[in-house]
Amino acid sequence: MNVELMNRVTEAFSNQFGTPEVMVKSPGRINVIGEHTDYNLGFVLPAAVGQAIYFAVSKSEDPERCSLVSLDMNDRFDFKLSELKPQGPEAWQNYLLGVIAEIQKSGREVQGFNLVFAGDVPRGSGMSSSAALECGTAFALNQLFELVIPKVEMVKISQKAEHNYAGVMCGIMDQFASMMGKKDQVLLLDCKTLEYEHFPMALEDYTLMLCNSNVSHSLASSEYNVRRQQCEEGVSILNAKYGGIESLRDASHEQLEGAKEDMSEVVYRRCKYVIEENERLHSVTKSLRTGNIEAVGDLLKAAQNAMETEYEITCPEIDFMAAFANKRKDVLGARMMGGGFGGCTLNLIKKGSEELFVTELNAAYQKEFNKDISPIAIEISDGVSLL
Repeated sequence: MNVELMNRVTEAFSNQFGTPEVMVKSPGRINVIGEHTDYNLGFVLPAAVGQAIYFAVSKSEDPERCSLVSLDMNDRFDFKLSELKPQGPEAWQNYLLGVIAEIQKSGREVQGFNLVFAGDVPRGSGMSSSAALECGTAFALNQLFELVIPKVEMVKISQKAEHNYAGVMCGIMDQFASMMGKKDQVLLLDCKTLEYEHFPMALEDYTLMLCNSNVSHSLASSEYNVRRQQCEEGVSILNAKYGGIESLRDASHEQLEGAKEDMSEVVYRRCKYVIEENERLHSVTKSLRTGNIEAVGDLLKAAQNAMETEYEITCPEIDFMAAFANKRKDVLGARMMGGGFGGCTLNLIKKGSEELFVTELNAAYQKEFNKDISPIAIEISDGVSLL
């Protein structure tokens, strides 16, 4: 827990609104493997992390008026609940306002409140600061107004907030990981049925480390929606040919090859990536359970290559970082993590090698791109919690 950050939020709240009634911690997440499979109703393997957003909240004196304060943005937003509407494109307020709107749609009553938040989840890193913001808001309001919303419903509310207010047609993985994570465990989630299973992340002599390219994934939101549309086109073609295919998780290699001539080349590659990424994920879970960590590394390398050549969601900086890592003996495997076009690489690295690896990667990256990487230590943590 980042006590300094929590104290900063508490102090800022006290200065503006008095004593908070509820304090909440809402974590970011990593994803071991399974990128862009969630909105294709496939499988993902995320975990909540130590980096989080901290919230202080209390009821306001006016049941109609609300105040939102982002310490990271140094911004305050005041509004009436009766005038709730999305703000401009990419406005930070939308992630919170969308949650309020979805809670109201569910038939539950939210009254006026004051909320202050700040976090240490790096924005644009692929660690899902947006999901942490949504889930933390849902959890805090649920506590404050005693709404008795089940956790899985709060996950769905948070996802709909991103769809309807932020305009990103995301899958459900990010919100699910932030809300349902468990310390030292990964979460195997079926994004179609929402069945899930926690199991220990036992990496033996290795550890996971993120390296932030410090390239903000500005294309991610628009290209995310493009990829989703391309996959939906592929599903439509496959379903017309074979029937019974509602998403790419229902399609086999053989069916994809049989429908290849009916698809554009780019739609075929997108579908191929998703079908094979689900297969890679199941291979990773099997390897983790049997302790075959070397096989996990090989699968991370294969995933990186597929994201680069088939789904085309990487960028030159990420490709450079992953290639640098994947040539080293102290790294079993590395890949880009997150929505794409920037963000972080996920590195499966031998314990004790982290400092040397970061030093040498940074020197090479600095020479190639004239900028630094930022290493991010990973501690797998619990999901959203009341402080």
